[in-house]
Amino acid sequence: MVHWDFLILIAFVAGSVTLGLRARRKASRSLDEYYLAGREVRGWKAGISMAATQFAADTPLLFSGLIAVAGVFALWRLWVYGLAFLLMGFLFAAFWRRARILTDAELVEVRYSGRGRLALRLTKAVYFGLVINSAVLGFVLLATFQVSELFFTWHLWLPETPYGALAAAIARLGIDLSTGTAPYGHVLATTNNLVSIALLLVFVGLYSTSGGLRGVIASDLFQFGLAMAGSIAFAAILLWESGGPGPLIGRLLELYGEEQAGRMLSFTPTVEGALMPFLVIMGLQWLFQMNSDGTGYLAQRCMACATDRDARIAATVFAWVQILGRSLIWLVIGVGLLAFYPFSPVDALDPAFAASRERTFLLGVADQMPVGIRGLMVTALVAALASTIDTHLNWGSSYLTNDVYKRFVCQGWLKREPASAELVLVARAASVFVLLVGCLVAANLDSIQQGWRISLLFGAGIGAVLMLRWVWERINVQSEFAAMAIAIVAGPILLWAFPEDDMEWARLGTMVLVSTGGTVIVALVSRPTEREVLSAFYRSVRPVGFWGRTARAVGEDPRSLRRALGTTVFATVACAVSLFLTLVGVSKLILPHPDETWLLPLLSILGAVALTPLWWRRVAGQAADVS
Repeated sequence: MVHWDFLILIAFVAGSVTLGLRARRKASRSLDEYYLAGREVRGWKAGISMAATQFAADTPLLFSGLIAVAGVFALWRLWVYGLAFLLMGFLFAAFWRRARILTDAELVEVRYSGRGRLALRLTKAVYFGLVINSAVLGFVLLATFQVSELFFTWHLWLPETPYGALAAAIARLGIDLSTGTAPYGHVLATTNNLVSIALLLVFVGLYSTSGGLRGVIASDLFQFGLAMAGSIAFAAILLWESGGPGPLIGRLLELYGEEQAGRMLSFTPTVEGALMPFLVIMGLQWLFQMNSDGTGYLAQRCMACATDRDARIAATVFAWVQILGRSLIWLVIGVGLLAFYPFSPVDALDPAFAASRERTFLLGVADQMPVGIRGLMVTALVAALASTIDTHLNWGSSYLTNDVYKRFVCQGWLKREPASAELVLVARAASVFVLLVGCLVAANLDSIQQGWRISLLFGAGIGAVLMLRWVWERINVQSEFAAMAIAIVAGPILLWAFPEDDMEWARLGTMVLVSTGGTVIVALVSRPTEREVLSAFYRSVRPVGFWGRTARAVGEDPRSLRRALGTTVFATVACAVSLFLTLVGVSKLILPHPDETWLLPLLSILGAVALTPLWWRRVAGQAADVS
C-alpha cells in the first residue's frame, strides 16, 4: 500500500470512530438504548445494517472459491437463505418487535411457563452468546489474516527494534497464524497478522463499545457504502480489462472449453446424480437452522425497529440487498477471476485448490486495481470485517449482560435490581470479554473445525422448534430442551455415520426428521404452557397459525389465524420467486452465454415484476399482520 491508499483507510477509521462516539451519550442511558438504539430504528437502516454484518471479508473469497470449484450453481447454497430472510420479514419480524424483549433468549420467559424457563434461558444465552458467537467471530478474525498478509506489511513500516522483538517472541513461542498468501516467511506473516488484528480490534472496540447498537448501525451504513463501492470498482475494472462481458465469456470458453465453461456458468446442476442431494439440501438448509426465525442479531435489528412496518421492511431490504445487490457484483468478480487466473484440471485435484482459488480475490485486488482505487478496495475489506465484528461484539455481549448478569446473577441470585448505569458498564465490559474469547477461538481454530461442523448440525436440529413456538401453542419449554438434547446427541453420531461431504444431504435430512419428530412428540405428551402465559403472549405478540384454544379463550376466531398464516407464506413465496427470477435474469444479461438469447433473462425479469403486487403491499403497507 502507498500513501494514497493509506489516506483512504485513515479517513474510513476516523469516520467510523466519530460515528460511534457521537452515539455514546444516548447509549449510556439504559440497556434499551445500548442494545436496541431506543427501539426507534428505521426499517431501511436496520436492513442495511443486517447486510453489512453479513458482508464479511471472507464472503467474497468464498464466492470466488465456490465458482471455481463447483460453478455458479454452488452459489445457491448461499442464495437459498433468502427464503429464510424473507420469511423472517413477512412472519417473524413484527413478532420479535411486539414481544418487547431485549434478547431472543429472554423470549423463553415470555413464551413459556414452568420451572425450567430460567435454566433454558441461561443455556441459550451462554450457547449463542459465547459458543456460537465466539466461533463465528473467530472465523471472521481469521479472514483478516489473508487480507493482512498481502496488504499490511508492518515489517517494512514499523520501527525495527520493537517489531524485531515481537517477531522474535513469536518465533520462540512457535506461533504460526500465516495463511501462505504472503511472499515471505511464516514468522513475519504471523507477526503482521497479530499487529493487524490488534489494531482492528482496538478500532472496532472503540466505537462499538462506546455507541452501542446506535453507533454500530451508523458505522454499518458508512462501512457498507464503502464495501459496495470498492466491490463495484473491482468488478468494473475486471470487465474493462476483459473488454466487456462478451469478450470475458469468450475468454472462458477459450481457456476451459465449451463444456467445462458451461458447467461453471450454469445456474442448474450439471453433474449426473446431483439433483436429489441438491433438492434435499436446498429444501431443508434454509428452513432448519439456528437462525430460522431470525434468532440472533437479525432478531435484534427487528426488535430495535420503530414500528412493525419498519421491522418487515428491514428484513425485506436485507434479503434483496444481500441476495441480489451484493451477489451480482461478486458474481462478476468471481467469473472475471476465472479468466485472469486460469487453472487446469490437474490444479483442481490439489487438496488446497479451493483455498488457492479463494485467494485469487485478493490477488486480483493487488494486481489489477490501480493506486487509490486499490486503497478503496482494501478499505472496503476492512470495512466488511469491522461491520461484522462490531455486531458480534454488541449482540454477543447482550446475552451476557441481560440474561446472565441482570436476570440470573442480580435478579435470580442476589435478589436485587441493577441500576441502568451499572448495566451499561457491564455491557461494555462484556463486549471486551466476547472480543477476548473470539481471539482465543481464532488462535485455536484448527481444534474447533469438527465442533463447527457439529454446530451446523445442531442448528438443523433446533430450527423446527424455533419456528413452531411462534405458530403452534403446544410448543413448551420441554420441547425446546428436547430439540437441543436430540441435536447434541444426534450430531456426532450423524457425522460418524455419514463422514463424507457428498453425504451432507443425508446428515441434514436425518437430523431434521429425528429432531422435529422428537420435538412434536414431547410437545404433545408433556404438560402444556399455562393458559394465562399463553393468553398474555397472544395479546402482546398477535401470532398466527395454530393458536385455537388461546384464541377462543380471548374471544377470537381461530380460523382467521390459520388464514393469516397461509396468506403470509404465500406472500413470502411470491417475494422469493421475484427475488430469484430477478437474480437469474439480471445475471444472465450481465454475463450472457454466446448460445443463449436475451429472451429468457427478459422473461425472468418480467415475471418478477408481475409477481411484485402479490407481496409489495404486505411489506410496505401500514396494516398490522393480523386484524
